Amino acid sequence: MPSEFRAMEQKWQKRWAEARLFRAKPAGRKYYVLEMFPYPSAAGLHMGHVRNYAMGDAFARFKRMQGYSVLYPMG
Repeated sequence: MPSEFRAMEQKWQKRWAEARLFRAKPAGRKYYVLEMFPYPSAAGLHMGHVRNYAMGDAFARFKRMQGYSVLYPMG
C-alpha cells in the first residue's frame, strides 16, 4: 500500500475514533422486524419480493425514528 494511502487511512481512523463514530449505543426499547424469511425462487427475484421487503424496511425505519433499537435481519 503506498504511503499516501496509509497516511490517509491513519487520518480518518483518528478522526472517526475522536468522533466515536462507531461506538455502540445502549439499547433502549427493543423491536424485532421480520416480514418473511428469504427463500430462493425458481424464477429469481420478482416484484413480490419488492413488495414484501419494502414494507418491512419502511416499518423498521419508522420504529427507529420512534426511538426503538430495531433488529432487522434483512436490512
